[in-house]
Formats: sequence, structure tokens, C-alpha cells
Amino acid sequence: MSPVIHEHARARLVTDARDLPVVPVELRYDSSDTPATVRVAYPGGTEWAVERELLERGLRYPVEQDGWRIWPCGRVQLVVERHDAAGVDVVQFDSAPLVRFIRRTHRETPAPEATRA
Repeated sequence: MSPVIHEHARARLVTDARDLPVVPVELRYDSSDTPATVRVAYPGGTEWAVERELLERGLRYPVEQDGWRIWPCGRVQLVVERHDAAGVDVVQFDSAPLVRFIRRTHRETPAPEATRA
């Protein structure tokens, strides 16, 4: 059985408001997902699925792929922008919890080569 890793974090919804609303999110990683996918679950049932590798690259430099734009914002934050038919959603995360979560996904799940026997 593949390990599923869960972690709670907070995200700021980027809107026109003066103060960005902060919402709790659940980060989830299931090593059986292909490609390796991080799921971000928001209150109310909304869930995003973004490739782990895309998030990793976005922590270092701006990336864009398949309707996603991800870039570091200063040294301590990450902006994730998602484009779809309904419009654009923009969320800002503190980088440290995401870095810890991604490191944990690598540490607690077997490498693909190790699963072959």
C-alpha cells in the first residue's frame, strides 16, 4: 500500500481586498498518483491537483505549465495561479511549510527505482 502524506497549512486568497483572507488547506500526497501530484484541499470541497515537480521548480523560479503559473514571491512566499474555464484563482503560501511537506514526500515514499524488484 502506498503511503499517503497529509499536512495542514494556511493560504492567503489573493483578491482585491486590503487584507488577504487566510484559509486553512490540507496538503496531500499519495505516491501512487502518476505523475507525482500534490493535492491542495480548500474549505468547501475545492481541491487542486498540481504536479509536485512543478511546485518544486516554482519555489526556485517562475514556471508555467498547463494553466498553472507558480513563482517565488520574495524569499519566504510562493504564489500559485491557476487558470481554467471559470477564471483565474491566485493563492499565496508561506514557502517553509511547502518545502517541509515536499521534502517529507521524498523522504517517506520509496523512489521509483527502489520499488522495482
